[in-house]
Amino acid sequence: MRKIKANFIKLMALALMMGGSLSLSAQKAGETVKDADGNEYKTVVIGSQTWFAENLRTTKYANGNNIPNITDKGKWVNDKTPGYCWYDNNSANKEYGALYNWYVINAGNICPNGWHVATDADWTTLENKVGGRDKAAQALREAGTKHWKEANGDYNDDYGFGMMAGGFRNAYGDFTWQTVDAGYWTATGKTPSYAWNRTAYYYDDHLNRHEIQKCFGYSVRCVKN
Repeated sequence: MRKIKANFIKLMALALMMGGSLSLSAQKAGETVKDADGNEYKTVVIGSQTWFAENLRTTKYANGNNIPNITDKGKWVNDKTPGYCWYDNNSANKEYGALYNWYVINAGNICPNGWHVATDADWTTLENKVGGRDKAAQALREAGTKHWKEANGDYNDDYGFGMMAGGFRNAYGDFTWQTVDAGYWTATGKTPSYAWNRTAYYYDDHLNRHEIQKCFGYSVRCVKN
């Protein structure tokens, strides 16, 4: 009788553990969303926010208008007009998402209707939810080395955010640091020439907040309105 009772308690404990795990998964998983190109994105609920769990890769604004694809280095650097590109101007890098200059974000809604490019305040809310800026990169980074130079540290992507190192395009029009640097624009400008971003590096748990020239090309994450 005691053995049966002990087994029953074990089974109940296992059921509770499984139930807790399922509840946690349900809390993390959000809806899937499509952009104007028809690309489908996983989303994730973290605290009071719902985020894309992938980097944006649309080539159109939400209204269907095309975003200019700027491949030429000189045009990328000198034109203060909206533009996107793929890393190395190679569409095979689409899995990392597109790289957008900040003028795209300022020009209109590149996220699907009901979503917006994460602001500086949105990122701060996320950082605070996952343990603060000093540990945010560790908490949000994609596990493994598929999109990172090294799996340096204990990166398990506990929140399902899937931050990946898409690299960036710099003020000279050059591409650099793919698998090293995960840089994201915020929708918050700083000066006429600079805007805020967030950047994580493969060797650091810290999520950095930088002022970046608006001509740079960075990844984008969308947040639900």
